[in-house]
Amino acid sequence: MNTVAVIIVTHNSQDVLPRCVDALSQQTVPADIILVDAGSKDTAYLNDYLNKANIQVLLNDNIGFSRANNQGYQAVSQAVKYILFLNPDAFLTKNALRNTLHCIENDKRIGCVGGRLLGFDNTSNRPTGRIDSTGVLRKWYGRWYDRSQGEKDTGQHRMQEDVPALCGAFLFCRQALLTELAQGMNNKNNVFDPDFFLYKEDIELCLRIRKLGWRLVYNPSIQVYHCRGWQKKRQQVPYQQRLTAARSELILYTKHPSLYILWAVFKYLLVRWGKI
Repeated sequence: MNTVAVIIVTHNSQDVLPRCVDALSQQTVPADIILVDAGSKDTAYLNDYLNKANIQVLLNDNIGFSRANNQGYQAVSQAVKYILFLNPDAFLTKNALRNTLHCIENDKRIGCVGGRLLGFDNTSNRPTGRIDSTGVLRKWYGRWYDRSQGEKDTGQHRMQEDVPALCGAFLFCRQALLTELAQGMNNKNNVFDPDFFLYKEDIELCLRIRKLGWRLVYNPSIQVYHCRGWQKKRQQVPYQQRLTAARSELILYTKHPSLYILWAVFKYLLVRWGKI
């Protein structure tokens, strides 16, 4: 059994998953992989992984990102020390896992580590040269955002630092922390809140982690390419996706009450009735 287990939730991910798994196989730190499919139209692309020694495949209906990650977590042995929640469109660069382990093992107060996420265009098969995320921050009025997203990569944010939240595309967590979180979820052995179908579930998780006193650390030596297929002009994003995102933000501030809920209500009404 390996020290690290990687949970990847798939949904029609046939165009990106092979690159994701191949990048994991080239790491100097071995890892077990759990693929949790949440309602792909055709799961044939997962057949190649069914007989792999270090890969487990779980099939579901479209139960949502949070519930699928929870199912993956429940399939991990308690003997595993670290769990990486990884998007199928995220590709680790060389030594990413080694650098992550070095970071988290250097301080027992660190609960989760995130890396420097860099844009990748899967269509042209090359990096975009722009940043995807260097940690997740919050505006003064309550909107959460990925720092430096879309900016040209000029070497900004090259120092390790604690951040308010981390992007769920690459979320490396200490198993002891996740066990503590699961015990607080009505003893249902969940780490992600199942009330979130998609979007903002990573931020809600990070808020609970910080409330427990654990550190959330952004480490720029951990470099990961991320396609982020939804990153486009807002008008091009399907209305239902925009509504789901707005509803998730409303749920977030319902569970973590503050005046920021005014922003969430305003955004939801704009999307729901203004179709913005």
